Amino acid sequence: MKKLFISISLLGILFSGNVFAQTETSGRAEVYRASHTKMTELKHTKLKVNFDYQKEQMGGEEWLTAAPYFYPTDSLVLNAKAMLIHEVALDKNGSKTPLKYEYKEDMLKINLDKTYNKDQDYTVYIKYTARPNEVTQKGSAAITDAKGLYFINAQGKDPDKPTQIWTQGETESSSVWFPTIDKTNQKTTEEIYMTVPDKYVTLSNGIMKSSTKETNGLRTDHWVMDKKHAPYLFFMGVGDYAIVKDKWRNLDVDYYVEKEYEPYAKQIFGNTPEMMEFFSKRLNYDYPWSKFAQITGSDYVSGAMENTTAVLHQESAQQKPGDLIDENRWEETIAHELFHHWFGDLVTAESWSNLTVNESFANYSQYLWNEHKYGKDVADYGLMKEIKGYMMDPSNISKDLVRFNYHSREDMFDGVSYNKGGAILHMLRNYLGDDAFFAGLNDYLKTYEYGTGEAHQLRLSLEKVSGKDLNWFFNQWYFGSGNPKISYTTNFEPVKKQVTVTINQAQGSQNFQFPLAIDLYENGKPTRKNVWVDAKEKNNFTFTVSKNPELVNINADGVLLAEFTDNKTADQYFTQYQNSKEFLSRYIAVENAAENVAKNPAFLKVLVAGLKDSNFRIRMKAVSGLDLSKPDQAKAAIAEVEKMASNDPKTLVQGAAISALAKTKDKKYLPLFEKGLNAVSNSVKANSLTGIAAVDPTRAASLAEKIDLEGASDDLIGELLPIIVKNKIEKQMPAIAATAAFYPFLKFQNPELGASAEEGFNWIMSSDNLKATENLTKVLTQVKGQIGSNPQAKMMIVQILKDGLAKKMIVLKANPSSPTINQQIDLINKAIEAYK
Repeated sequence: MKKLFISISLLGILFSGNVFAQTETSGRAEVYRASHTKMTELKHTKLKVNFDYQKEQMGGEEWLTAAPYFYPTDSLVLNAKAMLIHEVALDKNGSKTPLKYEYKEDMLKINLDKTYNKDQDYTVYIKYTARPNEVTQKGSAAITDAKGLYFINAQGKDPDKPTQIWTQGETESSSVWFPTIDKTNQKTTEEIYMTVPDKYVTLSNGIMKSSTKETNGLRTDHWVMDKKHAPYLFFMGVGDYAIVKDKWRNLDVDYYVEKEYEPYAKQIFGNTPEMMEFFSKRLNYDYPWSKFAQITGSDYVSGAMENTTAVLHQESAQQKPGDLIDENRWEETIAHELFHHWFGDLVTAESWSNLTVNESFANYSQYLWNEHKYGKDVADYGLMKEIKGYMMDPSNISKDLVRFNYHSREDMFDGVSYNKGGAILHMLRNYLGDDAFFAGLNDYLKTYEYGTGEAHQLRLSLEKVSGKDLNWFFNQWYFGSGNPKISYTTNFEPVKKQVTVTINQAQGSQNFQFPLAIDLYENGKPTRKNVWVDAKEKNNFTFTVSKNPELVNINADGVLLAEFTDNKTADQYFTQYQNSKEFLSRYIAVENAAENVAKNPAFLKVLVAGLKDSNFRIRMKAVSGLDLSKPDQAKAAIAEVEKMASNDPKTLVQGAAISALAKTKDKKYLPLFEKGLNAVSNSVKANSLTGIAAVDPTRAASLAEKIDLEGASDDLIGELLPIIVKNKIEKQMPAIAATAAFYPFLKFQNPELGASAEEGFNWIMSSDNLKATENLTKVLTQVKGQIGSNPQAKMMIVQILKDGLAKKMIVLKANPSSPTINQQIDLINKAIEAYK
């Protein structure tokens, strides 16, 4: 599972401390969350299903083959949510004998015909109707709904939305569409006969064995998965998709996209075969399944899902050339879901408490892929973002990575299981070395393949291969909480020509032990010192030097997950930037310069140097930190920024440079901006438009209306929102809705943008625009789980929704015959209800 991406980096706004602190309630509970007790072992699941598009229901028949797991039993207990159960029977070679059963509170208890012993198989037949709209279970931060089976635009009433059916099993929602033991420690083979309108294509796990035309314009596709996997990984997808074919070795690799995106499918997903080859070789374990397909889902309730051989992506995966030339925003997600086919699908977390063996690995796969394909700097940038994401939410500090006392299993899908867990694997890899680390992963996969795994089993495999005891590491990072908070001091003794570096831990709850890289700079050149920090408040390390180092750089390799306090001068940051080969050291130097140059012009030389960095993220950070309306900054940097605006090899950097020039409001750049409007790149195009708006505002409205903002990035929307709102460009109202929804939070981060967003919110709520209202209420509902139990944030969101509702009521009174205004009022009321 890749978590849903919330607009405008909402977590950063909510938890940065600029608004309010998160209250911690989700980390602890009194109850112990044990692994599910296995009374029954599933063997094979056979389904025959058909769909009622008008009622949004599914008719199903199931043949479930199972056996007692260890102890003899005369009953079978299944999860079956919100169903109608029509028939239950024992099936022996096609002959059915009715069985007594009890169905209540979403549990189906079946009395078998006799007591069965271990390894004594039986097959139960169940005829049922799945009713996903009757499900009462709620969603979470990672997965915003729990209906399991989704009918999208089933009656075709929305001309702008495709008609689709797709399923979402994680965490325990597959039991909405077929009775099963909906637990991670169950595994079963499967086959599904899907009867659908012949105009649609289907996708499921495994291989399509046959496709048979039926009467009344229907067709039945038979999909077979011959290797066992967990019920939450079962998948069905139905819709009017284009299927773009690809290959890895001899396996089919297919991309299911809406037909509009067919020409771009290989630009979006085309690195998949190379990923499969890379991961297979890195793990020394070939991709273990019969095919690999990826499909997009409209209105999908999360980011993406690793259904075995049939990954489902939210519609944002679909991008056009203007997006893709800037960057494929979905590439890391593609890697993430593919890597789950080893960590999650092949070896599955024994329980949600051990989600780390699924999600932390998928998170870290993004680093591995970036490192392989684009180099260590790009990978380190991604890791830095993940660690910042973890640090932004103070509630994460009290949560163990492996925890058995969560309130809800959905709570496990957080910045600890994902972001922190991935960073911990990076530390573990660096401690063990690549050979031992990857050999240990191979041992873990081979030992527990097609079964389940826990963090302890991962530790044992790594210890078995490396010969090292890792209890100390797992106890503090997997079974403990928090992270080091480090400051340091230095003391130089000129007579002895020694410098002592004192490392201080100030986190309070517990002290950590860890390896630490320290760079000592003499005459501008760093010397790396690798030391071992013991689990105590102070550690002293003494080194022989030729003179007092002009700079001491802690965590110089960027490996340690910790918070660092230092007080470097502008000159020291310049030395660090100029002479470090490590991405993180250079980025931190430029980041600090961007934050401080307005107060201290001495930082300007760091920004100017950063404009020529080999890494485009550092170039972007440097140019965005400049204010070229200030003469000293213009004198030092404007010539280089002008070159970047025209010639930088990365269009995102070109866009950032154009934005910097736009703030000068100098009309001499008008030809540059006009040329940029014809660029393929959305970043160049949007920033050029802001430039024109700055120097010739009368032209902004007509130009903004022509830009395609469907699926645009948050940064792009942030650039154009003020222009769209000021000029009331109706066509772009839906595009800005998700950003306008967060105007109270934006005001703390960026008052100017926040004021425009508030105006945009009021504009949407005072208008009759169904799509804009849908987008706004959808994102506010989605973010509910991510704000945890923060009462101030909840109160603020509910209040803006109530304010919006009052404005919509005024619109209704003015236009009572509107066909959509009542729908919009219902959407706002449902969003308010979600927060109760």
